[in-house]
Amino acid sequence: MSTPPIQSDALAALRVQIDQLDAELLRILNARAKVAQEVGDIKRAEGSPFFRPDRVSQVIDKITQANAGPLKNEHVASIWREIMSACLALEAPQRVAVLGPQGTFCEQAAIEFFGSAANLIYCANFDEVFHATAAGTAQYGVVGMENSTEGVVARSLDLFLRSPVHVVGEVSLLVRHNLLRQVNSDQGVEVILAHPQALAQCQGWLSQHLPLAERRAVSSNAEGARLAATNPAWAALASERAASQFALHIVHHAIQDEAYNRTRFAVIALPQTLATPPASGHDCTSLVVSVPNRPGAVHDLLVPLKNNGVSMTRFESRPAKSGQWEYYFYIDIQGHVSQPHVAAALQELQGLCAFYKVLGSYPVSES
Repeated sequence: MSTPPIQSDALAALRVQIDQLDAELLRILNARAKVAQEVGDIKRAEGSPFFRPDRVSQVIDKITQANAGPLKNEHVASIWREIMSACLALEAPQRVAVLGPQGTFCEQAAIEFFGSAANLIYCANFDEVFHATAAGTAQYGVVGMENSTEGVVARSLDLFLRSPVHVVGEVSLLVRHNLLRQVNSDQGVEVILAHPQALAQCQGWLSQHLPLAERRAVSSNAEGARLAATNPAWAALASERAASQFALHIVHHAIQDEAYNRTRFAVIALPQTLATPPASGHDCTSLVVSVPNRPGAVHDLLVPLKNNGVSMTRFESRPAKSGQWEYYFYIDIQGHVSQPHVAAALQELQGLCAFYKVLGSYPVSES
């Protein structure tokens, strides 16, 4: 039997120092938590919102600007988001609706925005996320909006038309799809399960490596992983979190066709839960409009933006489903509704529209 290596005096002294620092960190964190509880009592008495994403951003910005290393800023930001999430849970745990089951990229986006102390409510589809948020079952929801390679998530856009919720934040997530299976081999795979967007994002790799396997669309990638765990002939396209959640092997890592594959998620809430966040200096305003069917109508939509120096970053059309070949146009512009040039452009734009709805004005994701 081998004996453990003798610990050097220098290493032992450093470990004692780390233990002392850990104890001091714990004391300071609990002191911070007690102050956060007092803040919660005041907010409860005043009836003000407990969760303020703009306040979270301000704190993290201040901390990262003061950071002198050796910790990297992104790691400091992650640590502080978790600290604030844990403290907020003492004030009032936030209920957040996400696409389930556990292991979805939507869940990951929610944790990045709210921290892991949030109380996640898992929904079968984005319809349920919108409904849970609008009904008050959840205070917030997280839904996919668009992918950098496959474009918009059409169902989310359609749901915004009739829902009373608005967008209060966004998360841009680097999405890596992995081939998951009960056995650590891609031999004998008969069915590949994933969300339709994931199947589309990996179609080149699948056609080259598993051309004979059936591609079966399911409600989420994590649901595909759950199903793959029930049948050795099935495989899923999903995250590393899903692999861990359902005890599956990662047979192949990062098989998406585009290496830089990002999905943009919107954080939604009722206006009475959280009003429009104040301008941060790096904001996006999203709206949906329709115009009378006449020559030049779509061109005229762009004129107020140009005249007021407002930059448009997205323009998507969706059928109005009226049977009359009418369309809704989803527009993202740079800036906040409180900025004079943006307000002027929107006022002029509204006068041209048969339908006009601002979906939200919110800070853009820093990712």
